[in-house]
Amino acid sequence: MAGNKVDLPIKTGLLIVTLTWFLFTTYQFIKGAFNIYRDYFWISLTDTAGTFGLGFRTMAALIAVITVLFFVVKKDLKKPEIFMSVRWILLGEIVCFLSLIPVVIWGLAVVVGIESNIFGLGNFLESTLPVMIEAIGIPILLTKLFLELNPDKPPNGAIKWGLISGVFYVFVFWVNNTGNWLGAISRKGIEYVIAYPDHILSFSLTVFGLFALLLYGIDIIRKSTAAKFSNKLNLNKIGILITGVGLYFAIIYVMWLFLGTDAKWSTWYAWFLGHNMELWMMALPLVGLPLIFKKRS
Repeated sequence: MAGNKVDLPIKTGLLIVTLTWFLFTTYQFIKGAFNIYRDYFWISLTDTAGTFGLGFRTMAALIAVITVLFFVVKKDLKKPEIFMSVRWILLGEIVCFLSLIPVVIWGLAVVVGIESNIFGLGNFLESTLPVMIEAIGIPILLTKLFLELNPDKPPNGAIKWGLISGVFYVFVFWVNNTGNWLGAISRKGIEYVIAYPDHILSFSLTVFGLFALLLYGIDIIRKSTAAKFSNKLNLNKIGILITGVGLYFAIIYVMWLFLGTDAKWSTWYAWFLGHNMELWMMALPLVGLPLIFKKRS
């Protein structure tokens, strides 16, 4: 009975997180649709493709909200219903990240000298490499997870690829945000970090904190592999990982709200506050914390 007492906090957290995801993505989709830059081919192409992808992510988030609402209202959902919903959500995410392929092509064109970089695409580590990793890696892993989500199959495969996909997201966050910090430093100098205590913390959380979470996630996969991805997952550890990711985004965002100034503005903040499609993850601790304190059955 004690384990069931945490069900309501988990359900409530899931509902708030999915609503946050849906509202944030809807806002970004509408904003993107009305602000497509049309005076330069590559920006017009990447903006249009990205907005198209955000449309699919908005659809995925809406399905997530509806699924969780059914989960909250009903005591249980049938396995085929859950799998069908999750498959649609995965499909939306797959298309969303595939829509970044034009950015990869543009970045490679800049790297080999076919295109100029006068429109601020950024350097290889700052933009091309991170986008390449997420545009190729995430769709491949989510497609594998999509195929494993079959009610007629044992759950081991879905658990395995679900964990691998989740940890790969953390890897993407680390590469992406570290690359953007390095881009800001290349323009402003290392003094831009060491001159401000909040920048030291932000840089450290990005480079070392996210990397620590990545290693923690890999350890979860390793131990789950040893247990052959049985149903006895350590939800407490998964909760720690989820909470850590959410707190990363929340801490940096709150620091800017209270400590940000015009003098501190750089490409780092332009990325993190203006182009970061994962800021909704600040709500993740609402799911992670109940998982941390959930008693293992």
